[in-house]
Amino acid sequence: MAADEDWLDVESLDLEGQGVGRRPPADGAPGPGKVVFVEGALPGERVQVHVARRKSQWEGGQVSAIARASAQRVRPVCPHFGLHAGACGGCKMQHLHPWAQVAVKQRVLEDDLWHLAKVRAQQMLPPIVGPAWGYRERARLTVRWVAKKGTVLVGFHERKSRHVADMTICPVLPPRASALLVPLRALVGAMATRERLPQIELACGEDTLALVLRHLQPLPATDLALLREFGRAHGVQWWLQPAGPDSVVPLDERDCTLAYRLPEFDITMPFVPTDFTQVNAQINRVLVARVVRLLDAQGGERVIDWFCGLGNFTLPLATRAAEVLGLEGSAPLVVRAQSNAALNGLAAKARFAARNLFELTAGELRALGRAERWLVDPPREGAFALAKACADLHAAGDWTPPRRIVYVSCNPATLARDAGLLVHQAGYRCAMAGVVNMFPHTAHVESVAVFERDMR
Repeated sequence: MAADEDWLDVESLDLEGQGVGRRPPADGAPGPGKVVFVEGALPGERVQVHVARRKSQWEGGQVSAIARASAQRVRPVCPHFGLHAGACGGCKMQHLHPWAQVAVKQRVLEDDLWHLAKVRAQQMLPPIVGPAWGYRERARLTVRWVAKKGTVLVGFHERKSRHVADMTICPVLPPRASALLVPLRALVGAMATRERLPQIELACGEDTLALVLRHLQPLPATDLALLREFGRAHGVQWWLQPAGPDSVVPLDERDCTLAYRLPEFDITMPFVPTDFTQVNAQINRVLVARVVRLLDAQGGERVIDWFCGLGNFTLPLATRAAEVLGLEGSAPLVVRAQSNAALNGLAAKARFAARNLFELTAGELRALGRAERWLVDPPREGAFALAKACADLHAAGDWTPPRRIVYVSCNPATLARDAGLLVHQAGYRCAMAGVVNMFPHTAHVESVAVFERDMR
């Protein structure tokens, strides 16, 4: 269609990494014109668009030609990235300079806080950034036996597809892990159960690479032997997952050591490969140090760490505060957090309990007792129940709230929602906020926000 050939000026980038522009209003009609979402286009570019979808208020397509390229456009490192058929969908922004990616994510954070909650941070924190490549120490790789081609595929899904990308390398994985993609294809292809192996999960410890094999039927002795041979040849440990995450066991007991370190706090954190740990170990170390500084817990104070997991923040905070209570919804994680506290000599200052934090009430919050400071690190769903309980107790007027809250978020929309409650209904101000580039080349926005209230 003729409209496809019109040149379009790209104004911004959305959260999915798509360029955003506007068509001029038709026939001089009033209004700003129709929004156009363009895969592969960057702000400041003038492009032609191959339109794939048309709606009354918007269009969507992909760039077909570029008349004026952005100064921030770079050549993608990975040959599997792009708009071509079969392209990997794991990354969305490899064509944008990494520092420009950070700027986009900061704008998303600021826009969500303002447009969704009418909250502005009094100070923007410097972004936390790290290596752009080889950073992803956790990944879930799909495994697919393709009978028609007589081959196995191991990798991420294709862009906008459930098909598995035909990947031979992955530059965002650690080089050691990327080098295993092709050997893993050969391994699975030789196994008798190759059609019943849906995924391999990768988890890197301090000195260890673990692979978790999800299998839908018991593995015969021949397959187990192939796994052991592969592990010896490539220096990896195998874990088997016959059912849910709690079913994970090491193939061999001698291979069950997996841990990461927080050297600034002299802390070692053992974990099981299906436990939640941050994908980017280097960024996590910086993030933990910044959170501890921002919270600024004093030696006589009590801290509550909400959604504490393994104790990633709890244990470093326990080196500063008088007492830290870690609350987590998963009972197995609580057990491992308690074990980690004992291992690091912090059992007397860090204690843990299992709670359903998504159904927390004001009465339950009051019963937990006073704490001068909170650390909140929820999953993507956010911490609505906690923020609502805090607002309810503030309205009641007979509760002593924490004077400072540091909120670590992996979803700017739910952060904004909770910030709205804390600022407009619970008596806090948003003192600081900033982004954490935990996932370079993706649209994922990690962030930190600090909420304070003046104590009279």
